[in-house]
Parts: sequence; structure tokens; C-alpha cells
Amino acid sequence: MTYQELKAEENQYVMNTYGRFPIALDHGEGATLWDVEGRRYIDLASGIGVCSVGYNNPAVVSAITEQAKKLMHASNLFTTAPMVQVAKTLVTKTGMGKVFFANSGAEANEGAIKLARKYSFDRYGAGRNKIVTLLNSFHGRTVTTLTATGQEKFHNYFFPFTEGFGYARAGDMMSVEAEVDDSTCAILIELVQGEGGVLPLDPAFVKAVEELCRKRDLLLMIDEVQTGVGRTGSLFCFQQYGVHPDVVTMAKGLGGGVPIGAVMAAKTCCDVLGPGTHATTFGGTPLVCASAGAVLSIVADDDFLQGVRDKGEYLKQQILAIGSPDIHGVRGLGLMLGIIVDDGRHSEFANKLIENGVLAITAGKNAVRLLPPLTISYPEMDEALAVMKQVFKPQ
Repeated sequence: MTYQELKAEENQYVMNTYGRFPIALDHGEGATLWDVEGRRYIDLASGIGVCSVGYNNPAVVSAITEQAKKLMHASNLFTTAPMVQVAKTLVTKTGMGKVFFANSGAEANEGAIKLARKYSFDRYGAGRNKIVTLLNSFHGRTVTTLTATGQEKFHNYFFPFTEGFGYARAGDMMSVEAEVDDSTCAILIELVQGEGGVLPLDPAFVKAVEELCRKRDLLLMIDEVQTGVGRTGSLFCFQQYGVHPDVVTMAKGLGGGVPIGAVMAAKTCCDVLGPGTHATTFGGTPLVCASAGAVLSIVADDDFLQGVRDKGEYLKQQILAIGSPDIHGVRGLGLMLGIIVDDGRHSEFANKLIENGVLAITAGKNAVRLLPPLTISYPEMDEALAVMKQVFKPQ
């Protein structure tokens, strides 16, 4: 079908909840995609950070194919090897305690919120359930994770929202301390605010937040839905910040293209959620865990992660070298980058890139966000950079 034929049927049958770009994608290889009409694109978005090891990756395709032949789903009433193996890899590589598998980042954050509130209830009884998040954060689209999101524009339509959240300013410990009171049980942060504009937190601020959590017996919870699984150049971003979180959430890149989320808890709180307190039908199903296992076999390697850091620095320096007056900087970590432009012009530049064969997305008020597959090649990056030189014209 042509794009116009597909779009007509989409308009008839699919709820209009997305502002889609005028493209219908068909297939991909590495970090290159083709649409249904044969047009080629260099992908610097990877499905919003999901296709972490690229398209048609042999290890992922093989793992899914072989697992589909054996057992696609069994329910969590039974043990399956792929689930156990992925959990073992995550725990071994991080020094954390145990893992609960979900289906998305929002579900992972819901699980973390429940874990934090039960941890506090078990130790202190009722009434200690407030979770402090940061302004400009993003934690999901469920009613509860929308409330956890520190952006007022999301707090509309779906009343009543879940109670028990407070919001502090990123980088401002006085603001955090003002929000923490006797009813607080946890602090939930992103180390790089992705949807908020690709904004890395200051390491000294993060360390101070950790110290406050230890002083007040609050759980330090880090949302690594976008930053995790190699995206920032370490397996998890918290490993670059030198902190020891109590809870880490993840999703996106973990499955390499299939839906999976996870809550990883430290040894001190990994047994809080016992039988009957939390569950999901599809979490940890063999098919998606087989894919996640293949992703981790690639990503959880020191040389690979060094390559992510090198590619990120290369992209950053080459973008800055364009010398365009429209580019005010590049921020981020690893292959999670934001090209900073004038407020409100990020969509304009993202659209121009897409029109010229490079897929990019936006974040915050002024960032053209780049989340390419971690396996992107230097020739693919150079091809994308050549397009950027056309879109961001040098001075």
C-alpha cells in the first residue's frame, strides 16, 4: 500500500492520539530505515530509544525466532529460563538485588511507586507515602505516573489524579529539602531528563539527594527508562554518577524492539513485594526476555559501551563543528543527545531533517533529540551529519 492509502485507513480505524510524521515505515537494517514507498532514512531516533541494537540485528532476530518455536508465553505461575537469565545478568552487572519484569516504562515506574510505599508502610505504618519527583521530569502516561511527572501540562483532563506526590527543582537541594517531610517515603529522579529537554543532572546534586535519602530512610529511585541499557555509555546511567540507588526502573532499549519493562531493587528492599502484592500477565514472558537477553549480550560489554561513548562524542563534536548560528550547543551523555536551538524551533528543525532523510525527534522547549541505535556505524553517522549541514546552515 502507498502512504496515502495507509493513512486513509489509519484515519478510519486508529484513534488519533499521536501527531505522526507523514511517513509509513516498512523495514530497516542497522540504523537505516526504508518507508513503504522505498525512501531511505538514517534513523537517529530508534523508536524513541527502543531499537537499541539496530534493525534486523542477527542476535535479536535469532533469539526471538528460536524462542517462538519453543515457548512464547507461560504466565508467571511457572518459571522460565529466559526470565531468570535476564534477571541474573542485570543483577550481576549492577550489584543490585532482584528484578520484577513488566511491559513498559510506565508500568515499571508504577511498580517502583508501589514498592516504595509498601517499604515505608512495613517499617513505619500508614501515612508515610509521599514521593518527591523533579519539575520537568517525565515518568509515564498512566494516571499515577502522570501525577509523578513534574510537568503541569500533563496534569489535566484525567481527574482525579493520584495523591501523594511533591515536586522539587532539579539542582536545588533547598527545594528538595523543602518538599521532603515526615510523610515522604522516596525520591524519584531521572539522571538525564529526556522528555524534559535532554538535561543531565549535576553529579553533586544527585549525590546530595542520595545523602538525604540515607539520612531520612527514603528510597532513592532512579528512572532509567530512557537512560538505561547502554544509552548513556554505561550499562546504567547511575553507574557514571557514583550513587547506589535503592530502585532502578528500565524499559525502552532493554527489549531491542519488543515491549518490556523492569523494576530492579537493591538487596535492602528487593523482598518488599511478596506474592500477591504485585503482578502482571505478560511481564517476563519468554519471548521478550529472549530478546532482552540477546540485547544484554551485546550491550553489557565494556568495549561496546566505550564505543557508545566514542560515537556520542564524535556526533557532538561534528555537530558543533557545523558552525551554525542556529545551534546553541549539544548536551547529553553517550548517544542521548540534544541539539539546542531557539525555543520553539525544535520541531521545525526535526521536520527539516526528516524531509531530508534523517529521523530525529524533539524534547522540551528547544532540543532536537538524538537517540540513534547504539550500533549505528560511522558511515551512517556521517551521512546524517551531511544532512545536518544542509539543515543547520553554517555561518
